[in-house]
Amino acid sequence: MLAVIAGTGLLPKEICDRQTRRALICAMEGSEPDCVDAEISFRIEHLGSFFARLKSAGVTEVCLAGAVSRPPIDPTAIDAATLPMVPVIQAALGAGDDGALRAVMGLIEAAGFTLRAAHEVAPELLMAESVASQVQPGAIDKADAERGAEVVAAMSAADIGQCCAIRARQAIAVENAFGTNWMLQSLVNRPDGQGGILFKAPKPGQDRRADLPAIGPQTVELAAKAGLSGIVLEAGGVIVLEQDAVIAACDRLGLFLWLRAS
Repeated sequence: MLAVIAGTGLLPKEICDRQTRRALICAMEGSEPDCVDAEISFRIEHLGSFFARLKSAGVTEVCLAGAVSRPPIDPTAIDAATLPMVPVIQAALGAGDDGALRAVMGLIEAAGFTLRAAHEVAPELLMAESVASQVQPGAIDKADAERGAEVVAAMSAADIGQCCAIRARQAIAVENAFGTNWMLQSLVNRPDGQGGILFKAPKPGQDRRADLPAIGPQTVELAAKAGLSGIVLEAGGVIVLEQDAVIAACDRLGLFLWLRAS
């Protein structure tokens, strides 16, 4: 049986909707999902007991899906089953995004579960190499995409994001802890020109079983408002939610959607 530990956003729903067998939806307190209903909620201080409950329910596989925030820990609330995990949990909360995810994934696997990536349990979420839109990228866009790949690679060394906006081979915005939509919103109404691309890809060497980058229709709307000409995604490396709506929005707003080989 598959358990989906769901955060906010559309991803948990899209995963659950694609399962032939019902998945058990779980959520951590403080990061409750907004598109699915959780059947089991748990506190980080009770993580060990939560794992035991999953085993009792027949769960053998776990998928992490959706955005979560880093919870505060109440030392007085830690139960006996979680106490041995405390050093790892504390280290994870103090690490960067990649380090925190690796620590959490390690705890899940150490508890005896198989960790499954979102695109493993729902492979349709990834798109193959193509230009999915009516508008096609031009030579300038292709040069910007090359630069975008370089910028994301450099960002990965500092563990600060998975996307950027490039115009005339210059980075005009980079993703930070506030996410892609915040980055795009920061470009709206800026008096520094039009054109350019949104480039999004996994970090080089990233463990793709969690935190794979994603876009949805709102990303397209904000990219258009920011004056960008199109969206470039690593083919097979970025989850595209509501794919038909994303492509339709690109066509309606005159943006290209390019799934680019890495």
